[in-house]
Amino acid sequence: MTEKALRLGTRRSRLAMAQSGQVADAVSQVTGRPVELVEITTYGDTSREHLAQIGGTGVFVTALRDALLRGEVDFAVHSLKDLPTSQPEELVLAAVPVREDPRDVIVARDALKFTDLPRGARIGTGSPRRMAQLNAYARTHGLDIETVPIRGNVDTRIGYVRDGELDAVVLAAAGLNRIGRGEEVTDFLSVDTVLPAPGQGALAVECPAGQADLIAALAELDDPFTRVAVTAERSLLAALEAGCSAPVGALADLPFPAPFERGNPHADGQIVNEMRLRGVAGTTDGSRMVQLSTTGPVPETHDQAATLGRHLAAEMLAQGAAGLMGERAQ
Repeated sequence: MTEKALRLGTRRSRLAMAQSGQVADAVSQVTGRPVELVEITTYGDTSREHLAQIGGTGVFVTALRDALLRGEVDFAVHSLKDLPTSQPEELVLAAVPVREDPRDVIVARDALKFTDLPRGARIGTGSPRRMAQLNAYARTHGLDIETVPIRGNVDTRIGYVRDGELDAVVLAAAGLNRIGRGEEVTDFLSVDTVLPAPGQGALAVECPAGQADLIAALAELDDPFTRVAVTAERSLLAALEAGCSAPVGALADLPFPAPFERGNPHADGQIVNEMRLRGVAGTTDGSRMVQLSTTGPVPETHDQAATLGRHLAAEMLAQGAAGLMGERAQ
């Protein structure tokens, strides 16, 4: 007799379905059980407002978590950058799989690079974080750009460029890679230019805290380095008391060599014993920015990773980061 299928809760978007499908395959291999996708519509999917206006934090997550708590699904897959930084006691992050490329990318007309865009170029993004850093870079490098707030899925956003409404849009490399559209990228934004959102490129596999056997099975998908890296990033975000829609970027990576420029966080099989955490907060017009970094031993526990994030956040707050972020998480 075939074991009963595990029910995986997922958003309905093409990207969510693609990344949930990849996790479903991995879970099926680990457990030997079939996994069925249960599509759930979230508030963030149906609202036409800009994410910054509807709060950002949790708008794609709450409906999935409610389904978990009601027992309608056995586990759920989230984009980690969408998760609020506080974790409900009834649920557990059972796995954070190996991270995809965390960088932001440009899809521009005429296959242009960011620095080759014409004067007055209109660049679309729904993210205050991206706006802040692009505008700051433009200010310091003599570029003339206009950042334009947009919403919508990947097709909608790239459509603005194809239709000539915008010169370029900014998207996450991970999302395009997961739906097989990485070849449409015209430029990768170095993390020295734009720090990604905390947790960008990583997935979170969440299930009820009481399901010990399922937690143990899902833990097979966990990548310890990715987990401590995103824990440090999210701890920084939490300590800044900022929501997902605040203009805050953070990335924990390996200082040498630059791993994500090649996409391999475990670069060349080297023994890695240091992790660098960088954080940035700024006004969306790019006029004021606080950007700091720290490097230390790779954390071995959740608490060590969280402490790293809190310490860097404290330094950023001491330099005035709190006054730059507009929306503060309630």
